Amino acid sequence: MSRVFSPTANLLYGAVVLCVLVFVLLPDSLESHQTYRLPFLMVFTATTASIYGMGWGFLAAGASALLLAQWMGLQALDGVLLLLSVVLASSIGSSLRAAHRHARALARSHQLIAEALEIFPKIDKRQALLESLPERLVSFASGGHVGIWLPQAHSFRLLACVPDIGLQEISAQGVVGRAFREGKPQYVPDVRKDSSFIATPGLTSVAELALPLFERGEVVAVLNLERARPFLSEEVDGLIRFAETVSLQLDRLADLEIRRLLSDLSIQMQKVRSLQEAAELALLLLLHGLSLEAGVVWEARGARMRALAHQGVNEPSLLEVLHNGLPYGYGLAWEVYATGKPYFTQRHAEETRGVKPLQDLGWQTLVAHPIPTAGSKRSRFVLVVGSPQERAWRRAEKELLLLFCRNLGIGFERLIERLHHEGVNRLTQELLEEPSENLYHLVLVEAIEQVPGSEAGSLLVLEDGKYRFKAAVGYDLVGLQAAPSSPADMLDWYGLGEERSRQGEPRILSAEETEIYKISHQTAPAEIMDTAGRVREIKANLCLPIAYRGEVLAYLNLDNLHDPQAFAEDSLYAAQFFAAPLATLLHDVRIHRLLEEAALTDSLTGLPNRRAFDKVLSEELERAVRYGYPLSLAIMDLKGFKAVNDRLGHATGDLALIRVAQLLEKERRSGDHLFRWGGDEFAAIFPHTDKDEAVVVISRYAQIIESIAFGEHHLGVSIGLATHPEDGSTPDRLLVTADSRMYEAKALGVSLKA
Repeated sequence: MSRVFSPTANLLYGAVVLCVLVFVLLPDSLESHQTYRLPFLMVFTATTASIYGMGWGFLAAGASALLLAQWMGLQALDGVLLLLSVVLASSIGSSLRAAHRHARALARSHQLIAEALEIFPKIDKRQALLESLPERLVSFASGGHVGIWLPQAHSFRLLACVPDIGLQEISAQGVVGRAFREGKPQYVPDVRKDSSFIATPGLTSVAELALPLFERGEVVAVLNLERARPFLSEEVDGLIRFAETVSLQLDRLADLEIRRLLSDLSIQMQKVRSLQEAAELALLLLLHGLSLEAGVVWEARGARMRALAHQGVNEPSLLEVLHNGLPYGYGLAWEVYATGKPYFTQRHAEETRGVKPLQDLGWQTLVAHPIPTAGSKRSRFVLVVGSPQERAWRRAEKELLLLFCRNLGIGFERLIERLHHEGVNRLTQELLEEPSENLYHLVLVEAIEQVPGSEAGSLLVLEDGKYRFKAAVGYDLVGLQAAPSSPADMLDWYGLGEERSRQGEPRILSAEETEIYKISHQTAPAEIMDTAGRVREIKANLCLPIAYRGEVLAYLNLDNLHDPQAFAEDSLYAAQFFAAPLATLLHDVRIHRLLEEAALTDSLTGLPNRRAFDKVLSEELERAVRYGYPLSLAIMDLKGFKAVNDRLGHATGDLALIRVAQLLEKERRSGDHLFRWGGDEFAAIFPHTDKDEAVVVISRYAQIIESIAFGEHHLGVSIGLATHPEDGSTPDRLLVTADSRMYEAKALGVSLKA
């Protein structure tokens, strides 16, 4: 028991006992003072009792009584005084011993906390901090152990323990689990009386102390101590304060990790030039920071999510998913797209909305987190990271992911704006290289790519007072071209009025608020718009009038066939970003087309000229050869025109040519082509028309021309007809054949030679 006092105190008490014995046992020193023997023996007895306890005190009292009996006789009062000194000294000594033990325990706790405050700031990794704790506290667990336990779904996993106890996992129902659930220290002075105590094989524990460790106000681990004797209250208090100090350090390390990761992201984002590069960089940083194995950044593109970038994915089944994308509504990423809220799970294999190839591989820990961008109701980008092993998601990790994704979203916004500029520059360059008809398709494809929420679309361009479909993605362009719309029809479809259309203001329709197909049916034939235009499938539409100097040159329609809320403020911004440059581009295309048409148009009759004939014949014959359908060609030479021109004057001759052109154009079938070939000669091209059908059409042309008269002068015509494939499959061969047959008809005095 002497160990409870300090070495100095033990030495002092020993000196007192020794001196007392010297005075008592040396008879010469007390010969004349025999009455002093009792007080000295009382001091000896009391000192022994105070140091060694009541048992040793009674032995000392008995020895003193024997000495007194031998030297001067023992009286009853002497015995009472000796016993009283034992009781009093033992009581006082017990209090002193207890005070000394508590003082030592308190000093030890203070020393522990002081060392922690000095050492912990030097540790910059969370796991390293937790793993170091058992070694620092092993002196508190004499005959027991110190362990760090991490929570799992229904149990606790051992992170570190001193000494090794051979356990790796324990139930959540024990003292450790109680400390975790209640978030309070749990001290059990006698574990035999606690039914929830989980015994450690090979150890006999008496007391258990479980201390929750907090990070961001959440219990993330439990520090557990077991030993063969109870803890002093000062030890418990000291260890609780130690656990609080550890919790403060965990908060500090969480802050440090967030700052480090965001700093790295910010620095690296300045170096990237595309969304793909940014996504790859973000995944590398995040997977390392969270110690996860794999991840992907998804971008919602209409009916599918496409993988912008991925890391750590090697399984063929998952690579196939990444290649094909996620169909609309499949997987947790689409749920996050719709709600804008992150989804954390450590039991992905049991999720009904999970990706099956991932579940088949046994992946458990997963998070699907939105990457927010300004102005969007939906999460256009979704980050998914995880690992096969089951692990709990800590509050600090959720906070880190939130801040990381917000910063990544800001970086994405900067890159998206750059992509807008690059897209417009690319279109401007292509305008110089591509024919106008091709440019319409390029404009539409670029708009679908750049405007968030788009997956299909169409472009209607103003020509001859009508808005005609010039490009379509996701629709039947040929079918739509059969349904041109008037300016009034397009204003009804647009719905915001003429003034706002001339200002190029985009508008959005949602199937949740408006029956889109009904508006479409009011402006174009329902049978065409339902089939070629699929208007009953459209869930959201963004319509952008492309205006130039107050005139709407075109209407750009962008559609989503799956999500009524696909378009938002960011979609409007992207569309408006394109409006002005697209207006300039389309104006230039229009001017270019008008100049092109002027070069290919006969100024007198308004019909396409010989240059246009050569161009159209080459294009139409190429298609006929490729797809295996017939094509007919007619050369027409007017009879009687020279007499009209010579006798009635050139003005009347010009009028005769105009009249012929007008009547033939009125008779022309849709899809056929008419030309003024030169002088008093005309030509016609009939795609998808065999010789017999062409003869019928040409006969009507001959009747119309022969009905034209100026006074007593009547017009007539000589026509030569050639047909692919029987008469040839090249422009030159068909021309030679038709021209020679025209001269044969003229020589024979007939209207038609086929």
